Amino acid sequence: MIDFLQHLFAFIFALGVLITFHEYGHFWVARRYDVKILRFSVGFGRPLWKRYFGKDKSELVVAALPLGGYVKMLDEREGTVLPHEVDRAFNRKPIGQRFMIVLAGPLFNFLFAILAYWIMYMIGLSGLKPIIGIVTPGSIAEEAGLKPGHEIIAIDSHKTATWTMVVDALINDVIEGGKVQFTVRDSQASEYALIIDLKDVSIDDLAEQGILERVGVQPVQIKAPAVIGSLNTGLAAEKAGFKTGDRIIAVDGKSISDWGEWVEFIQAHPEENLTVDIMRNEEHLVLLLRPDKKETDDGRIIGFIGAANKPPLTLFAKESYAVFPAFIKAIERTWTMSWVTLRMLGKIITGKASYKNLSGPISIAQYAGDSAENGIAAFLWFLGIVSVSLGVLNLLPIPLLDGGHLMYYLIEFVKGSPVSETVQMLGQQIGLALLLGLMILVFYNDIMRLIG
Repeated sequence: MIDFLQHLFAFIFALGVLITFHEYGHFWVARRYDVKILRFSVGFGRPLWKRYFGKDKSELVVAALPLGGYVKMLDEREGTVLPHEVDRAFNRKPIGQRFMIVLAGPLFNFLFAILAYWIMYMIGLSGLKPIIGIVTPGSIAEEAGLKPGHEIIAIDSHKTATWTMVVDALINDVIEGGKVQFTVRDSQASEYALIIDLKDVSIDDLAEQGILERVGVQPVQIKAPAVIGSLNTGLAAEKAGFKTGDRIIAVDGKSISDWGEWVEFIQAHPEENLTVDIMRNEEHLVLLLRPDKKETDDGRIIGFIGAANKPPLTLFAKESYAVFPAFIKAIERTWTMSWVTLRMLGKIITGKASYKNLSGPISIAQYAGDSAENGIAAFLWFLGIVSVSLGVLNLLPIPLLDGGHLMYYLIEFVKGSPVSETVQMLGQQIGLALLLGLMILVFYNDIMRLIG
């Protein structure tokens, strides 16, 4: 239950931030062009919170359904406009100003992604070094010459300090197709290049398997010693008297050789009284421990004690940069993710990739919670990805989305007059049907992932 609430809070917080930033783009540019704002709403449906602000007494609303938002502007097509305010109506503004007001929402999504990635790169994104533990026999990795113990230090021209960076580079290469160059370092610190052919790896394979599994490599398994590295205040481990630096020897008479065995035993015995043998400063002690219980995302009840270890630092790396290099990296990453997202959508629309690659609110909530648990840098990484996705999605030429309105304005610019209301109404019906179909599809994908 605690995990569910944490994931839900992270999801609502993430969507709230991203939606607010998107709508603020529309709001900010509209105010620059002196369009009267009637309402700024984060969410749809029944208002949960409402305030009035500014000289126009605009409504600021937080609504019940946090899956979008809107900025309602003064518009003669949607209600009566007083004569002295006609010049402030959205529909009376020149086409260039209307175009920029609509475009500002997606642009602010890309600006937010740059900001999130910029801060992330300055903080530094930590992760496991990409050291290979297992190479699957007969896989394309084995055919290319990758071996256990190899550290992947670059893919093509992209440095790969962590497994996350390896996965990012591989996803882009799979979408592009063809051969890629892996630069690896062996146990003798010798570096050399290997060529891997990804022509037989499709995007659909990635929907069914992890990309590393499809390529045929698995990360090296950490055999960390069973030593307490940190404790959470008020939880079972601290209550039992554990201290940082304690080394676990045995629990209920069963020898413990590494942290993985310790975690496995604790998770299997929620709310049971356990006798734990430890070494503290060369002194043998016996502590009584009763793990708390919690429910996982898949409904299992496991034990937990609120303690963490310190894995060997030699297996970890951090990607971080100074202020200006971090800003350049943020721009590069935003551009790369935008292009990858657009290419992926294009392949799905043209039938060259499966709809199973699409994710919905349930998957996003899971990713939000998992990234939040891994620290601020990981959460910013997640926010950047979702913000880019929202920006790209909103630019698609689908009625009801920003891209649909921009399409109408381009037609208006070419033909010299607005698109007729009949065409716009038909477009709205088509757009609504497409969006409802998309929502049903992504919810179906999410549910199938949960039960599959």
